[in-house]
Amino acid sequence: MPPVQSIPFLDLKAQQARIAPELRRRIDAVLAHCQFILGPEVAELEEELRGFCGAKHCVAVSSGTDAIQIAFMAEGIGPGDAVFLPAFTYTATAEVPLVLRATPVFVDVDPRTFQIDPAHLTDRIAAVRKAGKLKPRALIGVDLFGQAADWPRLNDIAAREGLFTLDDCAQSYGATLNGRPLGTMADATIASFFPSKALGAYGDGGAIFTESADRAALYRSLRTHGEGTTRYEVLRTGMNGRLDSLQAAVLLAKMTVFREELVIRERIARQYDQRLGNIVGIPTRVPNCHSAWAIYAILLPEGVSRDAVQVRLKEQGVPTAVYYPRPLHLQPAYSGHHDGSVLPVSESLAHRILALPIHPDLTEAQVDHISAAVRGAVD
Repeated sequence: MPPVQSIPFLDLKAQQARIAPELRRRIDAVLAHCQFILGPEVAELEEELRGFCGAKHCVAVSSGTDAIQIAFMAEGIGPGDAVFLPAFTYTATAEVPLVLRATPVFVDVDPRTFQIDPAHLTDRIAAVRKAGKLKPRALIGVDLFGQAADWPRLNDIAAREGLFTLDDCAQSYGATLNGRPLGTMADATIASFFPSKALGAYGDGGAIFTESADRAALYRSLRTHGEGTTRYEVLRTGMNGRLDSLQAAVLLAKMTVFREELVIRERIARQYDQRLGNIVGIPTRVPNCHSAWAIYAILLPEGVSRDAVQVRLKEQGVPTAVYYPRPLHLQPAYSGHHDGSVLPVSESLAHRILALPIHPDLTEAQVDHISAAVRGAVD
């Protein structure tokens, strides 16, 4: 019997072949002008990204993590400040507050959509205020896996509590909520262009969106060592958070097919829904949200061994990934900063969740094969 051919979890080579002429043209232009840091492609990309999501301002930076840090540095968030964020997300969301010596306060998530739970958020804010040790300063809402957080309710809470709002849209640039693209739902929105994202560079990259001209100007200063109107005028302590021109060139080439790819991702997600809906827990749609489908995550039935399922799928040439095997409040680096509250939904999801391949070059035959393999592995 011939060996089983593995299906790519993410097929960047196929995408590269589709955009090869535009990609080559863009990269050659950078090699010709040799402005490798903050070259003209960066400003062009900022305008493209801003226009796509309808934001007034976009500042391109070196990564999604740096985007969070710059946004928080601009607000002066630091020691004694409480930053509320979901426990079920990537480490960068909690890492940045700690780097700035603020305190992350972990909030549980909705068991259906996996987005931060507004009711539990309200309870956590009340508990912090009652304890009196920290000042509630900021809320990070994460648009997890491609879908939007409940921004209408989060903004109501933030307005009532006087919190700065940051939309961590690292996985969901291209998604919409109530007919509006994500990018203007919070005081600031960040995006990541890590290669695995729906819109990914060939290295690290990120962006910050805001409706405030003053914030945008501050972000531009902070990303370049706090400089003022000239390179050697230093107005504040900043960081090296600049985006390089080659990454901007790659992203500009990918923007030419981004809308089309979002449509394909939606079609693949619906195909999975139809084939797997009676076998595993399929993603619950956030109401009035159109997902970017950066990740298609299923929930295995209670009692089914995820390790065993992954082994069986691998034997059938089906790669998988686990986002995330441990919630943030239980991570060794963060557990000492957690107040000990049990977050049962995040803890349960970490044991049952499993991500399947989803990318624009996945064929329907491959979706059929993956779905059949999942059914066989779970039964």
